[in-house]
Amino acid sequence: MFVLPAIDIHQGQCVRLFQGDYATAQVVAGDPVETARRFESQGAAWLHMVDLDGAREGRPVNRGLILHTVESVGMKVELGGGIRDMETVEDYLSHGVERVILGSAALGDPDFVRRAVKRFGSRIAVGIDAREGKAAAQGWTQDSGVDYIALARQMEGLGVQTIICTDIGRDGAQTGPNLAMLRQLDQAVGCQIIASGGVSSLEDLTALRDLGLYGAIAGKAVYAGAVDLEEALIACRLLRPMPKTEQALCQELDRYFRKGELIPAVVQDAATGQALMLAYMNRQSLRRTLETGYTWFYSRSREALWMKGETSGNTQRVVSIAADCDDDTLLVRVTPAGPACHTGRQACFYKNIWEEP
Repeated sequence: MFVLPAIDIHQGQCVRLFQGDYATAQVVAGDPVETARRFESQGAAWLHMVDLDGAREGRPVNRGLILHTVESVGMKVELGGGIRDMETVEDYLSHGVERVILGSAALGDPDFVRRAVKRFGSRIAVGIDAREGKAAAQGWTQDSGVDYIALARQMEGLGVQTIICTDIGRDGAQTGPNLAMLRQLDQAVGCQIIASGGVSSLEDLTALRDLGLYGAIAGKAVYAGAVDLEEALIACRLLRPMPKTEQALCQELDRYFRKGELIPAVVQDAATGQALMLAYMNRQSLRRTLETGYTWFYSRSREALWMKGETSGNTQRVVSIAADCDDDTLLVRVTPAGPACHTGRQACFYKNIWEEP
């Protein structure tokens, strides 16, 4: 399960709210860029961002600060708040945001959601923020009276693949997530579910992991020190939860094998940044890597899959996997249990050809 640390922007600052009440805004960190970089250094692969002012005003308010943050890190960023038209969707997605979250628009203009999904596919998510089982809108300031399960099913029918579900009553309260609500939602739809609201401890995150959810957002608990982000990422370490259908999984893998049956994977020590080795993955080895959390590769000489360290014990536990801009090379950040090279050296890149005098 992914753990997504959260950065909520209000009046240019990183804040957390209590149950969506803007009057309770509490500054929890300094510069958003430095905060994001810290999260990335701890191993986070995704960052959850919200333009709180945008959510309330129905238009982007903190766009410049948000895009500066996106450009400053290598994490994938999902963004919500004030995204109510196709121009805004296009703007954010073309400037580095990986996934945008439609909230109020899902309630007020489902045709807009349908058109956005048709054009951008999995890069469109829907946020369902519920209070006592009913969806809220306009930055949580208005109750719609629409049942959250009914809304989720409607969104699934429009092609939405990812739903971020927030129990407003738990948000910022650190009282634990609403497991029953999330379980019901996960059983009702085939979408990937990201849980939001109430996380107060590592135990809360592992409980969400055990539900089989795609992801969980951690905000106030991380800032308050109640959750150690690096420890949480390890505990919930299924790097890329498998899509719920085989068809969805095949579509996901297709993205990385459009140019051939193999993709090069550069393996890097997550702690030191040292490049350890380069190997190749095919669909099966990438899938097995994602499922197990350890590196698997494809041997071109033996024409067979192999797990790093299967015989030597020098395994590589995966911390994160990133694709380059063309989706034709992978960067696999790992925690190695021993040397990467068969010679016994820490890294395979030890034959120095040239360096600056």
